[in-house]
Amino acid sequence: MTSSYVLIVQHVPWEKPGRILENLEDLDLGTRTVIVADEKKPELPSFDELCGVVIMGGPMGAQDFGDHPGLKAEAKLVRAAVGSGKPVLGVCLGHQIIASALGAKLSSGKAPIVGFEPITSVVNHDYFSMWSKQVHVLQWHQDQVGVPEGGELLARSPETANEAFRVGSALGLQFHLEVTATLLEEWLAEPAMTKGLKKSQIAAIRKDFVLYEPRLHPLAEQIFSAFAARCSTYARTLAE
Repeated sequence: MTSSYVLIVQHVPWEKPGRILENLEDLDLGTRTVIVADEKKPELPSFDELCGVVIMGGPMGAQDFGDHPGLKAEAKLVRAAVGSGKPVLGVCLGHQIIASALGAKLSSGKAPIVGFEPITSVVNHDYFSMWSKQVHVLQWHQDQVGVPEGGELLARSPETANEAFRVGSALGLQFHLEVTATLLEEWLAEPAMTKGLKKSQIAAIRKDFVLYEPRLHPLAEQIFSAFAARCSTYARTLAE
């Protein structure tokens, strides 16, 4: 059997896995990256070869199937992965794709939420434990999604009821722990990411990243290393 690997689904070139990829590579896990949102009949890799799935962020809506028909295939992939117990991780749009694919309601917020905002942990789960009740994280979204039936809410914020949740083998994060200093600069140099932002807002994002990074980096390592470990364990079951 071909060696298994983690499938990384991107939606735009600049929304990269960042620290997620670093933690997968730390465990010598192979990866393959695809961008299929705009394909009517995307050819995804063999499902049997996957030991995990990562779904990244993007500017479109999770159910914008008319303009981005490949999102249907992503939702189908999520349902299959969760149904078979494969580890799944979704960030921002990926978080919304997982939840909506499993039946949660998707809605659009009143205005974009961009920059560092506080979130509050709801439960002290081993897979998503915080060192304090509240932490400031990088937000870059407008749409929101509920928690699917059978899921567990992990974190919320005043403006977003579902900041993080888990359901079965899947974890969704509305915010961006994957972003490194280098990746942040790529985002801030991308017109599609900074459209509508004032220079003062961009400056505040850079300043806040430096301020909150010492706490966010360990949290990111905890979450993404745990995900990588689960993928590694699943990979061993496929090799047996």
